[in-house]
Amino acid sequence: MLSGGSPWSLATGRRSGPGAAVGAALNKLTAMTKSFGSDNHAGTHPAVMRAISAANTGDAVAYGADPWTERATAELRRLCGAKGEVFLVLNGSGANVLGLGLLLGRHEAVICAESAHINTDECGAAERILGTKLLTVPAPGGKLTPELIASRLSGRGDEHFSQPGAVAITQATELGTCYSLAELGKIRDFCAANGLRVFMDGARLANAAAYLGCTLGDLAEHADVLSFGGTKNGAMGAEAVIVMRPADAVIAPYLRKQHMQLSSKMRFLAAQFIALLDGELWLANARHANAMAARLAAGLAGVAGVEVVHPVQSDAVFARLDPQHIAELQRVWIFHVWDEATSVVRWMTAFDTQESDVDAFLASIATVTGARTA
Repeated sequence: MLSGGSPWSLATGRRSGPGAAVGAALNKLTAMTKSFGSDNHAGTHPAVMRAISAANTGDAVAYGADPWTERATAELRRLCGAKGEVFLVLNGSGANVLGLGLLLGRHEAVICAESAHINTDECGAAERILGTKLLTVPAPGGKLTPELIASRLSGRGDEHFSQPGAVAITQATELGTCYSLAELGKIRDFCAANGLRVFMDGARLANAAAYLGCTLGDLAEHADVLSFGGTKNGAMGAEAVIVMRPADAVIAPYLRKQHMQLSSKMRFLAAQFIALLDGELWLANARHANAMAARLAAGLAGVAGVEVVHPVQSDAVFARLDPQHIAELQRVWIFHVWDEATSVVRWMTAFDTQESDVDAFLASIATVTGARTA
């Protein structure tokens, strides 16, 4: 699955069986200079590769009892202002399941946006592994509000209903938008007043921090548990789960093991975060990816027949254009058809997207649509 974790054919942008159009997709990847399909398509940042190689010397005690893990987790705790612990895991779905599992009783449910990754792209992992129920809410722009959360609180105290126990928010959202700090504060206050815990899916937390111009601590203070993604921001494959309070971290080591997210050679996960944290590379990468998405969106303003449908606040551009134009573009470029029914596509940038990549893509869009750029 080369398209960012979902079984979408790279040749058509539509769901397909295993192996469909793989040859064409690989040929396209080889011929293209840059994919706009996902920030997961990007390679690993050279500094991260060097850090992994540097860690590959001699022996180290397994399962996180090594100096790399100690250094990485201590720095993440400091940056987030966490009094609890930090747990490194292998992927975003694992981070989400572990993080939610720390906040839920066995009878409790999770309120989330319909577009949330835990609902749309994780193959029912939360339901199957945690046994929880997802109480989904249509969320304009991918963002929950206190009012939307309140709409799923009926049935509290009734033994016939799953009891809402946690709210899951995504920062930046699956639609590329970002909660402001004020919006996060309102959600946090509402949840505290209503006995709800808050989990923040931070697979693209770096992009949100870059857009808002805030610190990781500014974001983390609004959650009980959050993840901080490295994989979409220059890492080879590493995510962190930050537990803000010690009491919530007590069972985390056991759940991480049960969820098969405990890496034996943890130093290689930690080395990736050390590289990203050094000199705020994580922030520079996110700022660059955001800037390339903004450049793409600005260029589309002069192209007739293309409508940007969500505010561009991170590294994603969602646009509507004619299905025929989508098909023509996909003969050359890789990107994701987000909603075939409404003809909306998702174009994503990454830490290694260049201005020339964006400009070449814009030129192709203008040629296909028959428009001239302004």
